[in-house]
Amino acid sequence: MVYITHGLLTALLELAADRDPESVNVSLAATPAEEFETDLPAGTPVFTDMYLPGTGGSVTAVFGMDLSTPDADGRFLSHPSGHLELTTTDDLHRIVLIAVPPYEQGDVAAFDRAGEEQPLEIIDAEPPEGQLETDEDESAAEDYSR
Repeated sequence: MVYITHGLLTALLELAADRDPESVNVSLAATPAEEFETDLPAGTPVFTDMYLPGTGGSVTAVFGMDLSTPDADGRFLSHPSGHLELTTTDDLHRIVLIAVPPYEQGDVAAFDRAGEEQPLEIIDAEPPEGQLETDEDESAAEDYSR
């Protein structure tokens, strides 16, 4: 079973629709279920975040490899051609979510690395928010930059 938050899936589908007829390739990060309110067992990974495509382009251009995206737990791809299947030309990952036009919730499926479709469940929960920088953090950053 593959789990994804409703908010992340909505954002991914909107991104795919906006970029159509170009395809989208986005790295996904998962959060353990116990870190936010769900009924899922502890340790269950839930896709909650994405790394926007194209970030760190200048670093990639200089070093010739993508150093800007940390290890991802999965990948989201759009297939503007309408084929809802994993192909040999897709970037493979342990879990790959593929969406096709018209990019609605029913137009997305999850696949494992072997191309076998996996059950996909949309979780209506908000992941934990990132930690805000405190005044102490800001002053420490200022000291470091001097």
